[in-house]
Amino acid sequence: MVSIAWLRDDLRTADNPALLAAAHGGGAAALYVLDEKSPGIRPLGAAAKWWLHHALKTLREDLEALGIPLVLLRGPAGKVVPAFVQEAGAERIFWNRRYGGPEREVDTAVKEWAAGGDVQAESFQASLLHEPWTVRTGGGGPYRVFTPFWRTVSAMDFRAPLSAPERAAAPPAGIPAGENLADWNLLPQHPDWAAGLAEAWTPGEEAGLSALSDFLAGPVQEYDDGRDRPAKPGTSRLSPYLRWGHVSPFQVWHALSRVRGNGPGPDVFGTEIGWREFCWHQLFHNPDLATKNLRPAFDGFPWEHPEGSGPRTPAILRGKGVQVPPQSRPDELDALDALDAWKAGRTGIPLVDAGQRQLWSMGWMHNRVRMVAASFLIKNLGIHWRVGEEWFWETLVDADPASNPANWQWVAGSGADAAPFFRIFNPQTQAKRFDPDGAYIARWVPDALTPAYPEPLVDLKESRRHALEAYESIR
Repeated sequence: MVSIAWLRDDLRTADNPALLAAAHGGGAAALYVLDEKSPGIRPLGAAAKWWLHHALKTLREDLEALGIPLVLLRGPAGKVVPAFVQEAGAERIFWNRRYGGPEREVDTAVKEWAAGGDVQAESFQASLLHEPWTVRTGGGGPYRVFTPFWRTVSAMDFRAPLSAPERAAAPPAGIPAGENLADWNLLPQHPDWAAGLAEAWTPGEEAGLSALSDFLAGPVQEYDDGRDRPAKPGTSRLSPYLRWGHVSPFQVWHALSRVRGNGPGPDVFGTEIGWREFCWHQLFHNPDLATKNLRPAFDGFPWEHPEGSGPRTPAILRGKGVQVPPQSRPDELDALDALDAWKAGRTGIPLVDAGQRQLWSMGWMHNRVRMVAASFLIKNLGIHWRVGEEWFWETLVDADPASNPANWQWVAGSGADAAPFFRIFNPQTQAKRFDPDGAYIARWVPDALTPAYPEPLVDLKESRRHALEAYESIR
């Protein structure tokens, strides 16, 4: 009996219920479908594609060691998956549940197809500690405030992580070969800008578990303070491993429980796992989280949305340079030039520029600096949060369909449990507090004290005043 494990954002062998079910009682094959065709499915950004290429390459090796072939296919999953199941002669298909609206529609269609034939289809909980439909307020609706949400969820029991399947005696016969990973062209070529990503990251399950172990062996104990110091290795850097499912939240949570009790660090990190859950619950209840303000009042906010902004690469990153004259008012700026300067780390604001250059170099930005950079774009430059969210989606290796838009809406003030709009991060104050010796800025903006460094795009005090005036117009 042939069984198929349809893998998506769960690229691991351990604590993978779908893979374990497929391997039980017969020959198993794993299937990954690169779906950029189904309605509503958001195509991956460039940095995420880089990660996916290496993740699939590593996963194939891990699965082959278990006697499970990995088949790669492209196309609309609602059509590709049934066709593959039939061609493989499989009698069972298993997958771990997804929570985005378009993804759930695809999964439902496959399950309905299976129910109409002789194929057993079953899905499992694997990427969230608790399903979004099981967590409700006393009034029966979803939580919109994090603290009571996490108080409720963290008091629940979480299942223990599952083992990886045992090695099969032999892979199943008759499994179609699928496509070549190299033909997908996921890696950048002209130019190859991914050298910094390759230096910073090793995608895959083994690397993810190693990162978790290293974090819990030291930095977690001082996480309550260390997480805000961008120059120090005080964060877990687990975000891409969780985003791609190299490690599961169950593995993280139960490993974390073994180091609790030695200070506040582990408990503070636990709330970060809770925030990830909160973001995914938001997406489940609001499938258009990346495009629509959760607070309708912000629909009338006079943000700039530069024509043709999209994920285009700013000129400075193509080696041509960006020259934007300093202004005191964001409405005097050419919004597209200002956006390019922000993307390129040429705003004249050292902490913002350090974060943007770190992002371009390694596909990741320290979370404290993410908030500062986002606040500067939205509130000092007056550019719509969706524009920044799209750029992060394009450039982050951990670009998460839930966390990325939820966090941008949090900074903008338009989301669930969002920071008040009048909370405008002052990047100079933030730098003095969290990078007091300037080590982070010195690493990423070595030109900050040279004549080549640009003047600030805007006056921070004046642009803050204009942002608050704009906010008053929608109240």
